[in-house]
Amino acid sequence: MARHYGLDWLRIGAFALLILYHVALVYVPWPFHVKTAAPVDWIAIPMMAINAWRLILLFVVSGYASRALIAKRPDVSAFVRSRSARLLIPLAFGMIVVTPIQPWVELSTQHGYLGDFWTFYAHDYFSFSAIAGLPLPTWQHLWFVAYLWLYTMMIAVAAYALRGRSVQRLFDMLFGGIWLWVWPTLWFVLVSAWLFPGGRETHALFGDWVAHASYLPPFLFGFAFAGSKRGFAGVARLWPWAAAAALLSYAAVVAIELAWPVDVIPPYPFGLIFSAARGVQGWSAIIALIGIADRYWNRDAPWRATLTEAVFPFYIIHQTIIVGMEWLLLPLNLPAGLEFAVLVATTIAGCWGFYLIGRRIGWMRPLIGLRAKGPVHPPHGLTLATEER
Repeated sequence: MARHYGLDWLRIGAFALLILYHVALVYVPWPFHVKTAAPVDWIAIPMMAINAWRLILLFVVSGYASRALIAKRPDVSAFVRSRSARLLIPLAFGMIVVTPIQPWVELSTQHGYLGDFWTFYAHDYFSFSAIAGLPLPTWQHLWFVAYLWLYTMMIAVAAYALRGRSVQRLFDMLFGGIWLWVWPTLWFVLVSAWLFPGGRETHALFGDWVAHASYLPPFLFGFAFAGSKRGFAGVARLWPWAAAAALLSYAAVVAIELAWPVDVIPPYPFGLIFSAARGVQGWSAIIALIGIADRYWNRDAPWRATLTEAVFPFYIIHQTIIVGMEWLLLPLNLPAGLEFAVLVATTIAGCWGFYLIGRRIGWMRPLIGLRAKGPVHPPHGLTLATEER
């Protein structure tokens, strides 16, 4: 499978938005590990433009990439070993070294925990218990890696069971033409409005049915879509219409949010309309973004290879920098705009430092999701949403 540079750029852009989104969580009235002393409620409105599809997109691209990887490794056991090493080693490193400061800041600033960080790390973090309802130890934002590993193993089991037989024709039949837009949209409306209305993801892996219903189908879609010429042709025809549908449904979401903000429950039928509109917005945006990436972004550039490699290290460290930096800024009571700018600048600088140092230290490379040895930027093959090939 030839590299699709457009999906590389789409993945890079999605993770760049993820950093800004997590910085913005410091300010909105939604739960987060650390909250500013100067909240800015209106930031929730632009955040709603992306939170219906940002994670769905990453799982679609990850599924697409898994197809390329497993095609190059017909030995399923080798694929399983490779994926497990590239995902579980950074996950373990992240849980032991990177994420512990996040629950400590949350407990200290929101739940009255009095111990310093080292007391927390030595005596409470590895207690395998819960403090103020927060289970410890925790993978925090690295839940994505755990879910991606699980879904990848499911693909490996299916590949072993099929033993070389393909179901590509079935996918092309079910998702040909407009149906690659219609069926997933109906599924997300069903999940959002009827199966789990008002449901929240737990990121606990087991029993997190809202998340699995939202992310496993897009992962499987991306896997099958990778081998579908008919699918790409359909996206090329449909994406302008999907973009219009995404914008219209987002307008409906904003209108209802403005009328019944934050935790105010909209009366019937506006709550149902809100949930259904988010389902339409989410998948319509996916079709539109893939179409735009295929039409306009499928070309290489000097920085693409570096940014592609840097995404996973950035992902591992970014939220810890945000939470830790905001904890340092809280006593200063800075204006919201200045505080936001400082958070964004220090997060980007810290991510670059983490990546540039880690990539040059041989033993550290696997810990941050990079290959232990070999060329840094291979010429072919799409990468996973959390790794470079």
